[in-house]
Amino acid sequence: MTNPTAAASLAAQVKEMEAGVAAQAPAAALQTFAAEQARLDAGGVPAGVAAAGTALPEADLLDVHGAPTTMSAARGGRPAVVVFYRGAWCPYCNLALRVYEEQLRPELDARGVGLVAVSPQRPDGSLTMQETNNLTYTVVSDPGNSIAKALGVLSTVSDEMTATQQGLGLDVAAGNADGTGEIPMPTTLVVDAAGTIRWIDVHPNYATRSEPADILAAVASTLG
Repeated sequence: MTNPTAAASLAAQVKEMEAGVAAQAPAAALQTFAAEQARLDAGGVPAGVAAAGTALPEADLLDVHGAPTTMSAARGGRPAVVVFYRGAWCPYCNLALRVYEEQLRPELDARGVGLVAVSPQRPDGSLTMQETNNLTYTVVSDPGNSIAKALGVLSTVSDEMTATQQGLGLDVAAGNADGTGEIPMPTTLVVDAAGTIRWIDVHPNYATRSEPADILAAVASTLG
């Protein structure tokens, strides 16, 4: 199995990715990205985020082929790590979910713990995410962000950020199943077999994510 502590951290890989982006993206766009991240950092984790010990909300989800499913079905009745990401258009999300495939999934498999990734995008976006990054774990769509709303981890996007994204040819709302631009904050949960949240890690700034080693430590401490 892969040893997450011996592999490059997710944060280090993000920094490497950002260096490549900085060499290619327009200066004005980079300024908007930096301002957006500073705004999100200043806002912090929202008040009222779901706490450990509460139930993970159920919802009508869609699998990568558009078939109806639920969170319980996606977990397969097992304890699971549940990751909320913004969409296949997000380079940070692609990197994180790929690192979780490489560093996290084998360790979770050995412990009988599932891994589920959730976003508000249409099922074809989920399929793109899964196929592009060779993900072997479950990827589902939550139309309307019903679970993210219940958890209190929805993110607001500034008008400047939306305009910059559209100027770069990205229309987040068009890719979302409900046609809105709402997206979740990158959030990771450890959930037991009964569907109770045992650990939650919310990242208001989309450039930061839960490290595989931290997730595994949470799994070990909360699920045994």
